[in-house]
Amino acid sequence: MAPDSGKVNRGELKATGSRPAAGSHSRAVLRPSDFRSERIQVDDLWIHAAVEGPEHGPLIVLLHGFPEFWYSWRYQIKALAAAGCRTVAVDQRGYNLTDKRCPYDEFTLAGDVVGLIRTLGHERAVVIGHDWGGVVAWVLGARHPDIVERLIVLNAPHPSVRLTALRSMYLPQVLKSWYVLAFQVPIVPELLMSANDFEVFARILKHQTKGAVGEEEIGYFKQAWAQPGALSAGVEWYRASLRTWMRGRLKDLSVRTPSLLIWGDRDAYLTTRTAECTRRYVADLEIAYIRGASHWVQQDSPEIVNRYTLNFLQSG
Repeated sequence: MAPDSGKVNRGELKATGSRPAAGSHSRAVLRPSDFRSERIQVDDLWIHAAVEGPEHGPLIVLLHGFPEFWYSWRYQIKALAAAGCRTVAVDQRGYNLTDKRCPYDEFTLAGDVVGLIRTLGHERAVVIGHDWGGVVAWVLGARHPDIVERLIVLNAPHPSVRLTALRSMYLPQVLKSWYVLAFQVPIVPELLMSANDFEVFARILKHQTKGAVGEEEIGYFKQAWAQPGALSAGVEWYRASLRTWMRGRLKDLSVRTPSLLIWGDRDAYLTTRTAECTRRYVADLEIAYIRGASHWVQQDSPEIVNRYTLNFLQSG
């Protein structure tokens, strides 16, 4: 693959996010219809995905976070496909057009990706994850190193870091994570988040990205959130994770796979300290900070994310 600039340097990197001003949209809108859609059966689960790039190119699997779907990778899918990669951006279990089926614990979700890679006829793949997709990526690197060639994670610390921060009552992170406990309440979170045509989610995406996610794109997200059972499934990920944590299953998750952590430093939900502490659990880690970028870094600073991603892949 030919990146668009020089190689990523080892260690800590910083860049300034390139985002449009509030209320503007300087990029052409990519629509779901601009991508090829596939349904892929993995064991007893039907997974929906956007698939681009040469059929025999190296495989890259993109894992979205909450409350997103495959479309949050719209700027990365085209760039990676143009670089010669077979790029598969999935709706993860329970989201959008993928089957809604329990369980939703991290190990089941990681198993879905393992099954997907094998179903697609590959022995190994690069896995890129954001938010919850990043958590799944870290678990893959720890539990399935044989199938993960490289990891790229966006604004998601290693799961042990966040748990340690909560156990130790590290106040800045505890305050940012209040919603995790709120999501444990049955039914109420789903009712509040779906009220007024998903106004809470729409406002978050528009305001935190300073207009990088526009009204038309919000409409596509609303269609995904409105899929029967999708919102409840997304919240169930949080409930399943808490149960997994309480059972002590998130231990011994050290990662040796070469990894890149891309971090928007204006994250409203995660402290930069959690990014730095990820080094304790990932032996071969580079961190690239993007100044001024939000938690939704691949949507508000896609050019920088794409450059770091392609450089990292080329450097190996």
